[in-house]
Amino acid sequence: MRIGPFVLPNNLFVAPMAGVTDRPFRRLCKRLGAGYAVSEMVTSRRELWNSLKTSRRADHQGETAPIAVQIAGTDASMMAEAAAYNIDRGAQIIDINMGCPAKKVCNKWAGSALMQDEALALSIVEAVVQACAPHGVPVTLKMRTGWCEAERNAVSIARAAESAGVAMLTVHGRTREQGYRGFAEYDTIAAVKAAVAVPVVANGDIDSPRKAAEVLRATGADALMIGRAAQGRPWIFREIGRFLATGEVHAPPTVAEARQLLLEHLEEHHGLYGEFSGVRTARKHIGWYLRTLPGGERFRQHINGIDDPRAQLAAVADYFDRLGATCERLPAQTPGANDPTLPAGSLDQEAA
Repeated sequence: MRIGPFVLPNNLFVAPMAGVTDRPFRRLCKRLGAGYAVSEMVTSRRELWNSLKTSRRADHQGETAPIAVQIAGTDASMMAEAAAYNIDRGAQIIDINMGCPAKKVCNKWAGSALMQDEALALSIVEAVVQACAPHGVPVTLKMRTGWCEAERNAVSIARAAESAGVAMLTVHGRTREQGYRGFAEYDTIAAVKAAVAVPVVANGDIDSPRKAAEVLRATGADALMIGRAAQGRPWIFREIGRFLATGEVHAPPTVAEARQLLLEHLEEHHGLYGEFSGVRTARKHIGWYLRTLPGGERFRQHINGIDDPRAQLAAVADYFDRLGATCERLPAQTPGANDPTLPAGSLDQEAA
């Protein structure tokens, strides 16, 4: 699998998710089998570049190459500037956000709202490609199947983006109108794959090794992008990788391994966000790790009342020590176990 000059170790990607795929999470997923990870989206609004949130999102310290940054906006010249800004800060691949369905993004005609205006979308792609070309930085595009059921225009946008110089396309198998409701469909992704020569990545509802294999067969895609199913389950990448390579089912992690992974994740998370914000924004991650485990919901309520990072780490360690006394491994997860419709949003103290 190649993006421009970069040869990737495999074709399993971490999806960009605002409030989730920060540097600690990306590094952890790569460590556990992801071949590629894209940052949270960075705004194209220059006045926000010096904000604390943007500075954290542009922090790539210790990340392995290639470093991919997603940018979002509605103005071609501003998006070109944003690309150059992030390249100066270490970005080696620039991804254009044309897939986010969030109202606060679409209400400003960014994200998947751009799919309603193909001329504007293409002007943004052309401007970003032009800004990145002198630096040898490839540009990729993430989009949905269309704005709504009646307007699935992913194929026409894909063809135009390829002609403009985009190096890779990712398609989430839902329209913007769907948000994350219902089920992803893969016929449109297969149609995009048939229409272009650049690599195509399938995204949406890939939550198990068998589902990953099914989506690859159904779409003919070159790679898979996994988002929500990796929340609290970063080892899903090695599980899928093992199954695709050998047909074997990878055993769930031991309780001891999960304990160590989560504690290391939390320590790096606290380091990035600082003690006050770090302990609060870490709550959602803890909730995702524990929500299918015995006593997980009760422990989630307990952890939400802890405001000290050292106490948070100690409580998590104690929970896993008690769990380890009753079982050696985490229970095997079934498709849908990480469905984001489960009540995890209350864990996040910062809007995603």
